[in-house]
Amino acid sequence: MGKLFYNLGVSLYIQIVRLVSGFNTKAEKFIEGRKELLFNLSEKFKGNSRPVVWFHCASLGEFEQARPVLERFKTEYPNHFVLLTFFSPSGYEVRKNYAQADYICYLPIDTAENAQKFVSITKPTIAFFVKYEFWHHYINQLTLNQIPVISFSAIFRKSQVFFKPYGNFYRQILHKFMHIFVQDEASEKLLKSIGVNNITIGGDTRFDRVKAIVDARKDIEIAARFKNGLPILVIGSSWPPDIELIANFYNNSTKKLKLIIAPHEIEESKVQRVINAFPNKSIVRFSQAENKQLEDFDILIIDNIGMLSSLYYYGEYAYIGGAFGTGLHNTLEAATYGVPVFFGPKYAKFREAIELVNLGGAFSVNTNEEFEKVFKHLFNDETQRKEKGTICSEYVMSNTGGTEKVIDFCKTLIK
Repeated sequence: MGKLFYNLGVSLYIQIVRLVSGFNTKAEKFIEGRKELLFNLSEKFKGNSRPVVWFHCASLGEFEQARPVLERFKTEYPNHFVLLTFFSPSGYEVRKNYAQADYICYLPIDTAENAQKFVSITKPTIAFFVKYEFWHHYINQLTLNQIPVISFSAIFRKSQVFFKPYGNFYRQILHKFMHIFVQDEASEKLLKSIGVNNITIGGDTRFDRVKAIVDARKDIEIAARFKNGLPILVIGSSWPPDIELIANFYNNSTKKLKLIIAPHEIEESKVQRVINAFPNKSIVRFSQAENKQLEDFDILIIDNIGMLSSLYYYGEYAYIGGAFGTGLHNTLEAATYGVPVFFGPKYAKFREAIELVNLGGAFSVNTNEEFEKVFKHLFNDETQRKEKGTICSEYVMSNTGGTEKVIDFCKTLIK
């Protein structure tokens, strides 16, 4: 019965996506990206003699968890063919040209026929599924072919179907994994409660990715000139509610403080909306900053993509957007630089945000008054600011090493 409902659910999902694809760009890419997919795979893998390692990610966030493991695997086993698949266009469209993978494509819809053809064509010698990816037919087909299946950076909650009385079908999916690397002890306990014991607490491999980003940080001359010795609040991946909160504070502030703002969306209308929120401040866009006297400006707006992780280096404080409704963005990139981190109220699904708040390095704020109270306290007490920042950087460093655990396990399988 569980399998029947699963297949119906997958079928219904696809029908809905097809219905909305005519007026939804993401849905259209979801459908178009899967046309002729198996044929193209067959052409690509025809005559391939290299052992194949398969990494599957739902979207871009999971890719950031997969990336340190994938790149470390490629270093250890350079003769392997790296296959990278995505479920969502938001992952595939951004990373379809990622140089470290030999072939990148969408994952065909999880049907018994697709799974059988996919595994038959690609012939993976080992498969990695990242965080939440538990596709019945693919896992079953890999198991039938005695191909090791490993999940890493996985995290579980009691509310998930695996732990419900009616969740036996889904529990069987978990039992087919050779090994599951979970993020925390709570996940380990939940899995053991349903008889899944092939577990290691491996943490979240994003910590390793963040450390690598910081180690490879690039100097940004425009940001350095803009700073000119003054403290900076870096606002990363901001949405309108985040800008409204910051603007209410900053427009009435007389403190010697500068802002670097990286909007989540950089279309002209979205950038202009940010500019309009600060009518009495001097603002410069990054794209127009090259020959300007940057020390004279209050706000630097980042109207490009790709440099946010390096920009946090120039700040004394960081505000991370998305926690007023769309989903909190990456707090670790800022935390690793040793700065206090602020964000909105909706962060309950983000383990690192919860832990940073509990440790005292991050602050969730719901109103302008809440933000102003905490920010002013840290701004006026340099010792406290540094202590809170140190909490953040030490938290990141103490959670690195998950990648090595996964690779060490691989070494027991690949001789």
